Amino acid sequence: MNLIRQADTRPDRTAIRLDDVVLSYAQLEDATRKVAGLLAERGVQPGDRVAVMLPNVPQFAVLYYGILRMGGVVVPMNPLLKDREIAYYLGNSGAKLIFTAEGCRAEAEAGAKQADAEVVVVQAAGFAALLAAVTPVQGVTERAGTETAVILYTSGTTGQPKGAELTHANLARNAEVCVDELFGLTAEDMVFGGLPLFHVFGQTCGLNAVIAAGATLTLLPRFDAAKALEILVRDRATIFEAVPTMYMALLNHPGLAEHDLSALRICVSGGSAMPIEVMTAFEQATGATVLEGYGLSETSPAASFNLPSHRRAGSIGTPISGVEFRLVDEQGADVGPGEIGEIAVLGHNVMRGYWGKPEETAKAVRDGWFHTGDLARRDDDGFYFIVDRKKDMIIRGGYNVYPREIEEVLYGHPAVAEAAVIGVPHAELGEEIAAAVTLKPGAVATPDELREHAKSNVAAYKYPRLVHVLESLPKTATGKILKREIKLG
Repeated sequence: MNLIRQADTRPDRTAIRLDDVVLSYAQLEDATRKVAGLLAERGVQPGDRVAVMLPNVPQFAVLYYGILRMGGVVVPMNPLLKDREIAYYLGNSGAKLIFTAEGCRAEAEAGAKQADAEVVVVQAAGFAALLAAVTPVQGVTERAGTETAVILYTSGTTGQPKGAELTHANLARNAEVCVDELFGLTAEDMVFGGLPLFHVFGQTCGLNAVIAAGATLTLLPRFDAAKALEILVRDRATIFEAVPTMYMALLNHPGLAEHDLSALRICVSGGSAMPIEVMTAFEQATGATVLEGYGLSETSPAASFNLPSHRRAGSIGTPISGVEFRLVDEQGADVGPGEIGEIAVLGHNVMRGYWGKPEETAKAVRDGWFHTGDLARRDDDGFYFIVDRKKDMIIRGGYNVYPREIEEVLYGHPAVAEAAVIGVPHAELGEEIAAAVTLKPGAVATPDELREHAKSNVAAYKYPRLVHVLESLPKTATGKILKREIKLG
């Protein structure tokens, strides 16, 4: 375990910081022993799933590595989830224990009750006392590299969310590539930790890469441009990892020029396409190099990247070492030069499969190749350019939103006859969520009422801000709704 190695070699080095709260590598490693002891007392066995629903706070890292130390499987969850969603994740994964923040207690307890799971509130005053009373676990439960370490819930355009099983080898190798090849991380680096740790981007490229390098991760629980600039300056951050909307927020901050960001050497962008204009403006404003990459939950996530010495604006770069790309047509055959095809990925980063869903796994992973659903083209120099999304997934401010889930919630309203959720362009967020609905004969419902219905049933970043009540929705001859032909006034 990288954490133990770093605690042995640089025990006093700061591993995690949140403003005035600082955890050294020795303190972090010691805390994971106590978490492992707590889990042992609660009857957690190797292979058992344990949920963690926290914002970016030091306790996330403590729990994450403590669960892995015991041989458990981490199930990270967005703290914005509602009880309905929490109940599904817990029930599907079989997690009987969920650690959460005080601010999430009500939703967590409601969801856990439905799934017959236990809730432990991490930031309550009693948590420190709870850990202090347990017998620490000194050793580490050995797990094979092929065994599952983390289950990250993601979703396609149909059905319930799927849990992508990322193995110990998936995560270790992806973090190693980030450290050695993509970012050139060293123990002297200070990495900005504003990406959610429950998301694979922040988890692998942030937390795990930092620990592997012996560097420091300085956390921001909720992104705010002014606070982000304060942290970047205060801690002399050398690496900024963010989604494009975060770059836009910093560029639009009136005091950007007054902040000394000269310590920045690399800025990493992912999650959605980075507009070339934003990239250029940010580089001019800060003097730092912006490098864009591409990946998915199912690829741990890093799959391709623009290296400092080999990059192309507007591109997702070239495949990382040990990973191959193909562009394929609907039949799975390679497309010709210059043609558009679906990206298929082969390598050490491809997930073990979808938890408990062998049929879904077989559809997505064929002969070892993970079919991403993203359409791209490749230029003569081997750079890849995303041109469209085969799936209907919406990326709002770097968060993945899956239309089918929102549509099902809308269908739960007694007045709704049909519903279609689509993404519409947004200058700052990349995409905004819009819903087009038709009503049942004689039923009455306002857009505001439908919006509030969705808002109360899904996380805040998911509900449609734009709701249109239409007389009808365009359909194919077989009755399938044609989302691309929906006209919103």
